[in-house]
Order: sequence, then C-alpha cells, then structure tokens
Amino acid sequence: MNPPASYHLRYVLFATAVTTIGGFLFGYDTAVINGANTYLKAHMSLTPLQEGSAGASAILGCIPGALFAGFLSDRFGRKKLLFLSAILYAVSGIGSAIPRTFGQFLAARFVSGLGIGASSMICPVYIAEISPEKWRGRLGSLFQLAIVTGIFVTLFVNKLIQGMGDDAWNTALGWRWMMGMEVLPAVVFFGLLFFVPESPRWLAQKGREGEARDILKRIGGGRHAETELAAIRDTLRQEEGRLSELFTRSYRKPLIIAVVLMACSQFCGINAIIYYSSKIFESAGAVKDAAFTSTAWVGLINLIFTFVAIAFVDKAGRKPLLLTGTAVQTVALALIGWMFQIQQGGLILLVCVVSFTGAFAIAMGPIPWILCSEIFPNKIRGRAMSIATFTIWSSCYIVALTFPSLNDNPAIGPVLTFWMYGLVSLFTFVFVLTAVPETKGRTLEEIEKSWKSGSAA
Repeated sequence: MNPPASYHLRYVLFATAVTTIGGFLFGYDTAVINGANTYLKAHMSLTPLQEGSAGASAILGCIPGALFAGFLSDRFGRKKLLFLSAILYAVSGIGSAIPRTFGQFLAARFVSGLGIGASSMICPVYIAEISPEKWRGRLGSLFQLAIVTGIFVTLFVNKLIQGMGDDAWNTALGWRWMMGMEVLPAVVFFGLLFFVPESPRWLAQKGREGEARDILKRIGGGRHAETELAAIRDTLRQEEGRLSELFTRSYRKPLIIAVVLMACSQFCGINAIIYYSSKIFESAGAVKDAAFTSTAWVGLINLIFTFVAIAFVDKAGRKPLLLTGTAVQTVALALIGWMFQIQQGGLILLVCVVSFTGAFAIAMGPIPWILCSEIFPNKIRGRAMSIATFTIWSSCYIVALTFPSLNDNPAIGPVLTFWMYGLVSLFTFVFVLTAVPETKGRTLEEIEKSWKSGSAA
C-alpha cells in the first residue's frame, strides 16, 4: 500500500524548503550592500566610481556563476551544485566582513556573485525536477518567495545593526556585521542539504534508475515512480543531450521564450526600484526617514504579492498571471513617469511604485523562473537554464549600471526612464499573449514532447 499523499507532500516540501534557503541567501546578498554602502564608502574613502563597483561586483560574479553552473550540474548533479552554492555564500560572507583593502572586498563580493548565479540557476531546476506536476508551480514560486523574503529581512537586519552604534561605530564595524551575517543561513543551508535527495530525473539520466525510483516512490508512490521513469526513459531515447540541440527547430522557440522573459523581467526596471528606491523617493522630495518607510512598504508589498502568486500559479495558470501582471506594470510605470513629469511625490507616487512591485511579484518575478525550469529537455535543462540565468544577470547588470546615469541625465531623467521601462512591460504583454504556451498541469516530459510535435500552445 502506498503511503498517504500528505506524507509525500511533506517529503517534497522539506526538500523544496531546504533548496529555497539558496533563494533567501540570494535575496540577502543582493540587498545587503545597500545598507552597508554608505559606511563602507566612508571607511575605505571610496570614489563614486569605486562605490558603484562595490554594488556591481556581485552582479559580475553572477554572470559566470550562472553560465557554468548548468554545465557542472548536468555533469555532477544538482545536489553537489547546491552544496557548492552554500560554500560560496559562506566564504563570501566571511571575506566581505574582514577585508583590509578594497580589492579584497571586491573579490569577496565576486565570490558571492558566483553563489547567487549558481543558486539562481540550480534551485529552480531542482525544485521543478523533484515536484509532481500538480504542485510544481506553487513549489517553484517558493524560490521567488525566498528571494523577496531575503530582501525584506535584510532591510531590517541592516537597520537593527545600524542602531547598535553611532556613525563612527558603523563606519568601523557595523557594515562588517551586515556583510558577515550571511554566514549563518549559509551554514544552515549547507547542513540541511545532507538530508535532501538528488534530483530523480538527473539520476535516471545518468543510468541510476534504482536510486531515482526510490526517490520518486517517496514523492508520489510506486505507480507515480513507474509512470515518471517510463516518461523519462522515453524522452532520453529521443534526445542527444548537446547544447547545440537548443538551436534546432524543435527547441528554438523555448530558448527564445526563456531569453525574452528573463531579459524583460529586468528591463522592466524592477531592480531600479529594489536597488535605488530610497534615491527615487528622495528625488521626489521625500526626507530620508520617509524614503526608508516607503522602501519598507515596497519590500512588504513584494513579499505579500509573492504569496498571491503561490496561491494562483497552479490554479489560474502561468499565462493569465503573466498577462495580468505585465498589463498592470505597464500602467503603473506610465503613471510613475507622469508623477515625475508633474513633480508629484508623496502617497500617490508610493501607490504607483507599490502597484508596479505587486504586479511584478505575482507574475514577472516568479513565473519566468518557473517556465524556464519547465520548458527545456531533461538532458540539457541545466545548460539551458545557464543561458537563461546568464541573460537575467547580464540584463540586471545593465539596469543597475545605467539607472543612475539615466535618472540624473537632464535630457532623460526619471520621466523617460520609467516610460522606457513601461514600453518593455507593454512589449512583454504582447509577447506573452502571442508566443508563450501554458504549462500548468503538464509533466516536464509532456511539455518536452509538445515542442517536438509542434503542439505547444
């Protein structure tokens, strides 16, 4: 007799929850530099260019981290890459807290970027490969929830540490504690990984069917295990597993979908909000404390609406949420630009910003990660996700690098900047409407076959 379904769900939830700690670390590491930057700049007497380098150094590490993690995970397994990500986060946390020179700090931040890039690629893949199709969307959304939780928690960790001393203490030690706190969740992540299984699809791909069967039985029982293994065998017989296969006629469309969605998820301007929200609110006339409060509201809305995505992604489907989210994004960004055009700040601007953030959180935040982990063939899913995550981090770097210059440029300013982001959201709406298929309720193998048969819709 098979064990009850609740037992299976607990098993999958535990493995997913452990994996999402990688997402929490991703969020923490992304946001922590914002609280530390001012004191780091004073401590090391940084120039404006060096200050920008401190913020961008981790993103530079994300690009090779994402690019190579897929190849390594396809060869050595998803679980080993999760271990590597935990080690990279811990090493970075220590290195970022104790540097004696700015060069050492940049090197430590680059290491953190390697961890972010690797975990942003491998965590969604692992969750997709271990989840039954009826839970896959909700479980995949937990990764995005962990990211925004990490960002939100970091805001208050930084504020708490900042309150432990005066400016002199923060300049000497406070920023070091902010950076070093990352080590604690990294150690927890590393320890808990010993208790999660390897991806059953990766094991089956490597010919280790006995191990894969045991894990699949624990996930969904004996019948589920045999059905999944039969589907995996069928798809493995039909594919060669080379990266070049992504550029064939069968898989060109999923590759285009992945690249476009990942790029648009950044070029819509979300990280201009996440990285520079205080600057945005201050430029609209808010005082420093009010800017922090507004930023906290942005983080809270980001967190709350990610729960909305989790609740509806497997009920409403991926495509309806993407269409709704990008439509609201387009309107909100147009209004943000208009608020700056008429020099209107305060509550109205905050409502527009949090509306954009909420729309992003239910759609373009979690769903591109979910779709990209679903639409590629088993044998090359890791390498395909590397291309997708390379795209998102390259796009993120461009946005982080260009927003201050665009915002401060008298000929462009925040008005045209946010209107350009709005045009990206409008393009994304049209692209989703015309090119993106629904994957709700379909197994990974069914999705793969649909590309080959040309029936994806």
